[in-house]
Amino acid sequence: MNEHELLENTSIGEIVADDFRAAEIFRKEGIDFCCGGKKSLEQACEEKKIDSTSIIDQLIDLKNNPSDEARNFREWDLAFLADYIVNTHHKYVLKTLPELTYYTHKIADVHGSNHPELNEVAALFDAINEELLQHLKKEEELLFPSVKEVIRNNSPEAKSIIHSEISRMSGEHESAGGAMDRINSITSGYRVPADGCNSYQVTFKLLHQFEDDLHVHVHLENNILYPKALSL
Repeated sequence: MNEHELLENTSIGEIVADDFRAAEIFRKEGIDFCCGGKKSLEQACEEKKIDSTSIIDQLIDLKNNPSDEARNFREWDLAFLADYIVNTHHKYVLKTLPELTYYTHKIADVHGSNHPELNEVAALFDAINEELLQHLKKEEELLFPSVKEVIRNNSPEAKSIIHSEISRMSGEHESAGGAMDRINSITSGYRVPADGCNSYQVTFKLLHQFEDDLHVHVHLENNILYPKALSL
């Protein structure tokens, strides 16, 4: 099997886990590397109706250039990775959720009559807000401490918690990711209409940034932290 065929049959999540720089290639093509990370490159390209050749050529170019070892998340200590997720992504989410909840409702109230999709955006983000607040709390208070407990003393009870929590939390990732995909779709990729005010522009910019962060956040958990935790 040559390199092109090997990459075609490798999962998106594995490719990004091996070299995080690949995330930007997939992001530009609109390929989901977090919740959709289990799909092979070939399958993902077929679903998007795009030619995989250009993407594979770019991935090979990455392999031929030294990677930034500081971003090699797969090689990080598992407890350190958990702390990084909390200090980077959880803090960002907790800061941004109330801002976006406020702004999505504000523009829906002002522009919802002319742009009814904004009412759906506000409702979807309300659901994301509620789900992620519970999700992050469970990770910080139950899952991540259990991971550290297994590392310290190989606790059978902590292992059981890891398995049950990851099974549930993977589904929550699918739910939040699907809601953000829907928001992206009904806003035409966060395109502000001609009559959009400053708040409209701020909201869509924040939503776009939030989605980008969520993709990286979920990738680190689904494709790196969760599999390594389950293998402890």
